[in-house]
Amino acid sequence: MLDDMDRRLLRHWQADAGLSPAELADLTGLTAGKVSRRITRMQEAGIVQGVAAVVDWAALGYTVEVSLRITLDKTQGNAFDRFLEEARQLPEVIELQTFLGRVDVRLSVIARDMAHYQQIYREGILTLPHIADIEALMHVARIKSDEALPL
Repeated sequence: MLDDMDRRLLRHWQADAGLSPAELADLTGLTAGKVSRRITRMQEAGIVQGVAAVVDWAALGYTVEVSLRITLDKTQGNAFDRFLEEARQLPEVIELQTFLGRVDVRLSVIARDMAHYQQIYREGILTLPHIADIEALMHVARIKSDEALPL
């Protein structure tokens, strides 16, 4: 579905999503009109799902990140659905992932400090339904964080 020029265009756009069609045209050797048409085609095909601002939450005062590995009590048929529905409502939960295996769900939780995390944990996390076990992993450093695809 993608040709070499599409991949080249996406490589440049992933590196800097703020580039205009004219700037992308200069980098790829296409005209701005052709760049716009290719971007529109990739958006309509669902390849490009949007362009977002990446906010550094640490710069906004969130200095703590905890990864919670949660095992659910699956004796209830709707355990996953109810848990995920309610976990989505917690604003400090910045990522939710589900797994096959002993761990069912992983949450990434951010907080301003440890006291704030303790409040989120007690008033938010522990009130979520169907939790059988929780393991908390405190983030020390983010070594690599890259959503760019190797195109």
